[in-house]
Amino acid sequence: MKLILLGAPGAGKGTQAEVICERFNIPTISTGNIIREALKSGTEMGIRAKSFVDAGKLVPDEVVIGIIQERLAKDDCSNGFVLDGFPRTIPQAEALDKMGIAIDKVIDIEVPDEVIVERMSGRRVCESCGASYHLVYNKPDVEGVCSKCGGTLVQRKDDHPDTVKERLKVYHDQTEPLKGYYSKQGKLYVVEGHEDVASTTKRVLAAIEA
Repeated sequence: MKLILLGAPGAGKGTQAEVICERFNIPTISTGNIIREALKSGTEMGIRAKSFVDAGKLVPDEVVIGIIQERLAKDDCSNGFVLDGFPRTIPQAEALDKMGIAIDKVIDIEVPDEVIVERMSGRRVCESCGASYHLVYNKPDVEGVCSKCGGTLVQRKDDHPDTVKERLKVYHDQTEPLKGYYSKQGKLYVVEGHEDVASTTKRVLAAIEA
């Protein structure tokens, strides 16, 4: 089962990815997390990515794609995976196709922009392992502490309301066209995202198992 999760920042992709990971026993491949892993482990692509990160620049497509390719080649991906945060653009999707990786389904979680702005301002992320929480919808066991690794939870700059709107604009301009790209391939399944995480999960799983 090779899946891609699409949706605007704050649509709940990370939360649904965890559920899918447990249900189907496949790993979640989050772009941010694997870039951090590549930086730590010093792989060839990780070293290339570090030069851009250290300079405060965006890691270019060719390096991100290389890191993704390294990750998907690992044994734990042999039965499938969930891609969260990749591809972000049509060229990245085309590169994925060129790798010969046959994606089974693309699940697009739709949430109105105004809901996302409200939702993201309550999000907190673990500094150590990258796990995501919410002050209302997905609270940690102990306030300010990651339930998985005990790391410190912080609000990322990206989650401040003034930057969320700009991130949404970028999403609509650059990533939303992927819906058309995968729709033409007959792989797109649109799911309405709800405040109730369980309701969204039910719809996501129904789309996967359809």
